[in-house]
Amino acid sequence: MTRIALYSHDALGLGHVARSLSLSRAFSQCVPRPDILVLSGAREAAMLPRPHGCDVVGLPGLVRAGRERYAALDLLGVGSPEQRALRACVASAALTSFAPDLFIVDRHPRGVGGELEPALRALAGRTTIVLGLRDVLDHPAVASHEWAAQRGEEALDEWYDAVWVYGDRRVYDVTADIAVPKRLRRAVHFTGYLVPGREAGRAPAGSCRTVLGLVGGGADGAELARAFLTAAPLHGQPAEVVLGPQMPRADRAELHAVAKALPSARVHDFVPDVSGLLDRATAVVSMGGYNTACEVMSRGRPALMVPRTRPRRDQLVRVSRLDEHGLVTMLHPDQLSPEAVAEWVSDAAVSGLSEPPQHVRLDGLAQAQALAGEVLTHRGAIHVAV
Repeated sequence: MTRIALYSHDALGLGHVARSLSLSRAFSQCVPRPDILVLSGAREAAMLPRPHGCDVVGLPGLVRAGRERYAALDLLGVGSPEQRALRACVASAALTSFAPDLFIVDRHPRGVGGELEPALRALAGRTTIVLGLRDVLDHPAVASHEWAAQRGEEALDEWYDAVWVYGDRRVYDVTADIAVPKRLRRAVHFTGYLVPGREAGRAPAGSCRTVLGLVGGGADGAELARAFLTAAPLHGQPAEVVLGPQMPRADRAELHAVAKALPSARVHDFVPDVSGLLDRATAVVSMGGYNTACEVMSRGRPALMVPRTRPRRDQLVRVSRLDEHGLVTMLHPDQLSPEAVAEWVSDAAVSGLSEPPQHVRLDGLAQAQALAGEVLTHRGAIHVAV
């Protein structure tokens, strides 16, 4: 039996673990089906749909305390050094015991604060180790500085066998922002965007056509959700918004109260799989997270994206580039208002639905599955199902 492990640190939002679980669903189509283990610091990881043969190991949760500073989410008496040591022990024990044939590390080549280094030292030479990168890390200058500070190039050279970039090089080339060792430059693969599968989970029932609001995990999405709901009576279209599991309780209560006074508006606290909601949406207003962008592009829905600009600017860079390619409309958060949202929704209602874009690669899951299949084929009898 072959084995695949994936690591995501998950300190803000659900993007990292959602991406890991999307990849897990793709890898589960390999024949014979591999065992898959996902290491995540997101408490919500166990609530998200995952394929048969995939399990989750929870790392003690992190919360971002600055650009590159993290603190314990729930263990209030545990300081940062203890937290890193605890997460490193859990990760190392799980990975060395599981002994994966393929290990995919999301975003941080050493793990957050170097927490993966013991596991990487133990697995190197016995496991094919891949760094998986989303399309954009941050503003180019910031990404380059942090990569150098974290000794990313040295980590790749010492432990890694390949780099997979989950994006389209024509839209953005993240490798221009980071140093990749010479021996791995031919092992950098741009897969295309990872459009999540639609086979798992169920959205709330309903068949009406609505404008959909999405704020990712919700931790910093209250302002957009508030503007979205307040815009509903201005544009007159049915509207529903998903708040996300990480939205603060006070903001959640306020938004439910706002929606209660609007007959055409509906609020969902959390939907494990938003596919059903997207399928019946006429237009989407959202933040600029990677997974949301993939979902929206795959359906060709008119999309207004209001990117996060703090603590990182990856959403701003991503949405700017997608806007330049005519794939979405960007609204800077400094210009966010109910009136701006309502004006865009009214225009989108006139333009109607369109087809998914043909000039951007959205086949990233199939490409990642094929790359994993190649790795596993070299390590044992396995092939990718057609």
